[in-house]
Amino acid sequence: MKKWFLILFCAALAVAVISCTHLCGKKTAIQTVAPPLKLIGQIHFVGVEKISTDTNSFAFTNLFCSPEARVLRNQTLNKLARAPYQFLQKRMTPGAGDETARLRPLLDDLLRAEWFFQIRDATNGSPEFALAVCLDKNRAKFWQTNLANVLESWTKMSVEKIHDGWQMKKHMPPDLIRFIRAGDWIVLGCGQDELPLNDEIVRRVLAGKRPASVAEDCWLSADLDWPRLVRWILPLEKFDLPETQLQVGGRDDNLRVDGKFIFLRPLALPLEKWRIPTNTIHEPFVSFTAARGFAPWLEKQSWAQPFKSEPTPNQVFIWALAQIPLQTFVAVPVPDAINAIGQLGTDLSVSLGKNFQHPALGLLTLVTNDNEIAWRGFSFVSPSVQLMREPAGDFLLAGLFPNSPDSGPLPPELFAPLAPPNLVFYHWENTAERLPEVRNLSQFALLFSHWNQLDGKSAAAKWLDRIGPMLGNTATTITQTAPDELTFTRKAPGGLTAVEFVALANWLEATDFPLGKFQLPAPLKTNSLQP
Repeated sequence: MKKWFLILFCAALAVAVISCTHLCGKKTAIQTVAPPLKLIGQIHFVGVEKISTDTNSFAFTNLFCSPEARVLRNQTLNKLARAPYQFLQKRMTPGAGDETARLRPLLDDLLRAEWFFQIRDATNGSPEFALAVCLDKNRAKFWQTNLANVLESWTKMSVEKIHDGWQMKKHMPPDLIRFIRAGDWIVLGCGQDELPLNDEIVRRVLAGKRPASVAEDCWLSADLDWPRLVRWILPLEKFDLPETQLQVGGRDDNLRVDGKFIFLRPLALPLEKWRIPTNTIHEPFVSFTAARGFAPWLEKQSWAQPFKSEPTPNQVFIWALAQIPLQTFVAVPVPDAINAIGQLGTDLSVSLGKNFQHPALGLLTLVTNDNEIAWRGFSFVSPSVQLMREPAGDFLLAGLFPNSPDSGPLPPELFAPLAPPNLVFYHWENTAERLPEVRNLSQFALLFSHWNQLDGKSAAAKWLDRIGPMLGNTATTITQTAPDELTFTRKAPGGLTAVEFVALANWLEATDFPLGKFQLPAPLKTNSLQP
């Protein structure tokens, strides 16, 4: 059990850099080798020092090194430094300190310096963990002393000095933690009985080799085999995540994100011809999204079970207009819109009731007819689902605000990216214009669903205020490149979409970050008022 103290600490270190890479000494060049066969996960980060010397770092430094970003980064790292203690406090010996003062400087080093983290299977069935960080002599000594003090305080395991480091060993059950200084690197390993991964990495860094093969212009790379990680992190099981490979780098004043999702079984995605509601979609756009092939996934989702639809929807189109912040629309192709809207109205009435008393919004009433489903009672929005007939067939159109009149024919280039036969997902947006819209939508959604809204005076909100006007066009594509594989690519000034920026801000401001659970208010005394 003691090894989980180090496991959580290493995970916190990884989360710190991945989160704060969006916030913001080059060593000797070293060669690359293929990853080990029993790899479960690995993360490699080149460090902010190296990124700042890259000629393609404009987007990174311009967006993530502002005063607002530094405030948010410091707040986030302070939370991360305390997170291991908060999570493991009940398992510690009474009186153990949180050791935040010793852990916090280490997180600063993980932003600044190059590091890699690996998890690999071992012959005894337990995973082995290793973290290697490129540090100068003084910082290496600092890590050596601080980590020994932290782990000794939390685990009550005695430190045994060894050549160029220390180790801590508990014999029942056999747990082993080892810290080694190897040239310009420190290597921290954890496992059972022996540490072959730790020893292998020490040999590799001394020989000037990394454990992962990455492109020269890659700043952050990750390969996480989630199905295998589930064996030791059971809460992940409900998400059914595929193995994920990711690389992030700078290119042409943008951040470039490339990667793959690799599944355990063939996907068998039904990629039928696109049915686009060309008469309903119109300019001026700030975003456009198209997705298909998701029907098999949707049929398995518990939240979708109360809403019966035959056949299960397999395409969706989402777009947002520029005139009014709440003009975001969702269109779903259906075989018969009249039957579909009638069934949806019945399902909503059964699930939510005809009348709903919301503590902040008052009495809301569900109204249905042959052409529309609408909620009445809102003072500033008009949520509805409407029947639409198009040359491409019947659709259901959902929105929070009435659609504006058609302003003219759509540009041919809008649908050109949908041409590849293996395309699964496409998204384009002007993130600078879309971000304020998404923030308004998210605040409304959080209010309606009784979640805490993002405080406009928080560090994360101020960061969004700062970066918003500097963001430009973001484009994302996902294609099926093998029966069990999806490949994705993105080019964006900020690396994230407006939705992802808002989600990240809410996560960073969550009361128990990094676990990410939002504090809910007291339950309602009643959910509905029947007429």
